[in-house]
Amino acid sequence: MKLAGQSAIITGGGRDIGLAVALKLAEEGASVAINYFSSSAGADEAVAKITGNGGKAFALQGDLTKQADVDALVDKTVAEFGGVNVLVNNAGGLIERKKIAEMSDDLWDTIMDVNLTSTFRVTRAALAHMKTGAIVNLASQAARDGGGPGAVAYATSKGAVMTMTRGLAKELGPDIRVNALCPGMIDTDFHNVHTPEAGRRGFEAAAPMKRQGNTDDTANLVLFLACDDSAFITGTNIDINGGMLFS
Repeated sequence: MKLAGQSAIITGGGRDIGLAVALKLAEEGASVAINYFSSSAGADEAVAKITGNGGKAFALQGDLTKQADVDALVDKTVAEFGGVNVLVNNAGGLIERKKIAEMSDDLWDTIMDVNLTSTFRVTRAALAHMKTGAIVNLASQAARDGGGPGAVAYATSKGAVMTMTRGLAKELGPDIRVNALCPGMIDTDFHNVHTPEAGRRGFEAAAPMKRQGNTDDTANLVLFLACDDSAFITGTNIDINGGMLFS
C-alpha cells in the first residue's frame, strides 16, 4: 500500500486516464476525491468499486473554471479525509481543432481556462491544505511538438502546464514534489473524438512499441510520481508515448 493513509484529489476523474488514476491510487490505499464535469456514470461506478473494496471515495461534479466549484471540491476533501496529500490535475481538453487565423477570442480563452487556469486554481486551493505530498499534472506530447492540425492553442496551454510544473517544483520543495506527464497516443475518448482512425493505425505501425498506450500505462506512472518511489524526482515532465518522441 504505497499511499496508505493519504488522500488524493483527481480532477477529470470520471473517465479515461482520470478514472484509471482514481482506481489505481485507491488500490494503493489512498482515500480518493473524484471531480468530474459530465462523466457522472464513470465517477459513480468508481466510487462504488472503491468503497465496495473497503476504501474511501466520493465523486463531486464541478466546473473547474469556476472558483466556487474548485473550493467546493477541496473543502469536501478536507472535511471527509482530513487534508490533501496528492493532487492529480488531469482535467482538460482540446475542445475544438481550429487554426489560429480562424480562432475566436472566446475559444482561445476557453482552452486556456480548461487546461491551464483550472490547474492553477485547483493547485492554489489545495496548497492551503498540503504540508507535504505530491502534485502530478497532465501535460501532453503536444506541448513537446506543437500538436496536430488545429491544436496550437491546446499545445500552448499544455506547454504552460509544463513550465508551471518546473516553477512549482522550485517554489514548493522540499516538502511537496511536482511532476507532470506528457502522454502521446493513449487509447481514450480524447482520441476517439479528435484523431482519425487512420492516424491511430499509422501511429501503431510507426511506434517502437507497435501499439497505442492504455489508461493503465498512464495510471501506473501517475502512481509512481505520487508515491515515495519517486522521492528524488521533482520538476520533471515525463514522456509516455511508446517511443514516438524523445525529448
